[in-house]
Amino acid sequence: MVTIRLSRGGAKKRPYYHIHVADSRNPRDGRYLERIGFFNPTASGNDIKLNVDLERFDHWVGLGAQTSDRVAKLVADARKQA
Repeated sequence: MVTIRLSRGGAKKRPYYHIHVADSRNPRDGRYLERIGFFNPTASGNDIKLNVDLERFDHWVGLGAQTSDRVAKLVADARKQA
């Protein structure tokens, strides 16, 4: 099954997440099909906190991809901002 989920990056105590489309059998930070955005929970000042390519997100969901709970909430927030 194809899932849309977060992949963690960044330094210790300073997380940075990429939003990936990946096969559910692959590890969290492993191989992915496409990167469609990012989420920076520690953004401050003029830093961008959330960026999602909604067109590509809708494409993958249309093909049957499942989203994680956190990604679904982030995409809902992104749609409110757009």
